[in-house]
Amino acid sequence: MELVEEYLARAAEIIGKRTPGEERYDRELIRWLEKGKPIRKAIAKANDKHPREALQIDDASLPDVQNHYEYLLEHERIMRRLKT
Repeated sequence: MELVEEYLARAAEIIGKRTPGEERYDRELIRWLEKGKPIRKAIAKANDKHPREALQIDDASLPDVQNHYEYLLEHERIMRRLKT
């Protein structure tokens, strides 16, 4: 069980503190990524649904944003597996 606890601690560091609105935005964006949408389309969909948390990204920051949300997507998948 120690490995799981270590993973969860590290994930909390990476993800950081999020407001409830930010968490809803993240879940919406991840939902679109799970459906196979490209990152720009997923961001646009999440921005439409949660305009207060909307991301404004440029081409230079897109790879970092994409990496972050791909991490969150995989984290969500891991958490679902741990719960079963």
